[in-house]
Amino acid sequence: MADPRGFLKVTERETAARRPVPIRILDWKEVYERRDTGVIKQQASRCMDCGVPFCHQGCPLGNLIPEWNDLTWRDDNKQAIERLHKTNNFPEFTGRLCPAPCESSCVLGINQPAVTIKEIEVSIIDDAFGNDLVEAHAPERLTGKTVAIVGSGPAGLAAAQQLTRAGHTVAVYERDDRIGGLLRYGIPDFKMEKTHIDRRLEQMTAEGTRFRPGVAIGVDITWEDIKSRYDAVLIATGATKPRDLPVSGRDLDGIHFAMEYLTQANKVVAGQTVEGQIVATGKNVVILGGGDTGADCLGTATRQGAKSVTTLAIGKRPEDERTADQPWPTFPTLFEVSSAHEEFGERQYLASTVEFVGEDGRLTGIKVAETEFKDGQRLPKAGTERIIPADLVLLALGFTGPESDTLCAQTNTQLDSRGNIVRDDKWATNEAGVFVAGDAGRGQSLIVWAIAEGRSAAAAIDRFLEGTSELPAPVKPTDQPISVYS
Repeated sequence: MADPRGFLKVTERETAARRPVPIRILDWKEVYERRDTGVIKQQASRCMDCGVPFCHQGCPLGNLIPEWNDLTWRDDNKQAIERLHKTNNFPEFTGRLCPAPCESSCVLGINQPAVTIKEIEVSIIDDAFGNDLVEAHAPERLTGKTVAIVGSGPAGLAAAQQLTRAGHTVAVYERDDRIGGLLRYGIPDFKMEKTHIDRRLEQMTAEGTRFRPGVAIGVDITWEDIKSRYDAVLIATGATKPRDLPVSGRDLDGIHFAMEYLTQANKVVAGQTVEGQIVATGKNVVILGGGDTGADCLGTATRQGAKSVTTLAIGKRPEDERTADQPWPTFPTLFEVSSAHEEFGERQYLASTVEFVGEDGRLTGIKVAETEFKDGQRLPKAGTERIIPADLVLLALGFTGPESDTLCAQTNTQLDSRGNIVRDDKWATNEAGVFVAGDAGRGQSLIVWAIAEGRSAAAAIDRFLEGTSELPAPVKPTDQPISVYS
């Protein structure tokens, strides 16, 4: 396995350098410089050949991480991408966007910096595309069965590719004008350029998957119609209902949900025209929410030329290192500095929003107070109120579940107490022939979980249609991460 003494020879963790801040904020290209093959090979040699590779349990897909680390170290790129694709349909997405719970589970991480698993993963797939090692795998025979997949995010695309390769005729429906879901319009290009989606869609099209963008199921086609047209339906619409903040002044002009802002920005970067676009140019911007979506808003506002950006988080600043209640191999909550945080703006913690303030119906500021904890609640502390000037507030507070109004109005599909679509241990809803995977069923989660659920739901649908299936099923609907993440 790689160099048996590699982790003793190479003790430093080295990742790809980010382009200089003054240069990268002038464009929308990915922030990372080209990865050095020699560095990647060196870092792969640090994989320990540990007796029990805990990186497997950290990854919902069960990626064969030690195997492709070894193959990378040996310069066997063809076999490396074969092993990577065996468990992961889209390593170009996870290698850029996943927070890498596998690295939190790395055995080397007990007493050294973990192996740079994400870096190695993305270098394998980029090399494979660059050297024409990614090929279409059309099915040898067609089953005559048809499947509709509603939603073209990572869960829907993973299920579509698996089911197409199993011989079913698959159509992917997407309400937006282009395929990709939040990968397309929710993730800024400086994190992942859209060429990575487009070249994967070319492969899937060559394999036989059919794409139907610009079609909203429940509006353009009823749910009953889609059920009657196909032998099975998979709901993979994600959890896109944003969490609101109903405090005084919420109706002022200048307060928007983060995804509305990001979607418009991504469309403009793609060359489209957006009438009345929400822009941060010359404005004092406040972002509520300290997660990835908030960081995406920060990077976008920086590139649009915001006057100032302040990111507010209601909770405490996370620790720099693991704490006793977040032991290895769990996925800890740590203080992170993303590329956007390096570029611009201020981050404030323990900041509770009291109200939005404005004049003549227009936002001028946000009143905040220090957060205090009482009886298990986070409340604004009296006497600590202050006003932060703001022309634009972006709500990046997470999501509360799938947009299910038309689904529930047109079918008898059941929702759980959290608003997610109920599924059984076979990924099936209470509607015959209708299945659900990804965030629509589990709630807001990681991209790696979406892909894993898409693959598993595909196996369940294949079994439903054919009576048996050889497709892999890496997770069950009841699985939860062995982690503090929720």
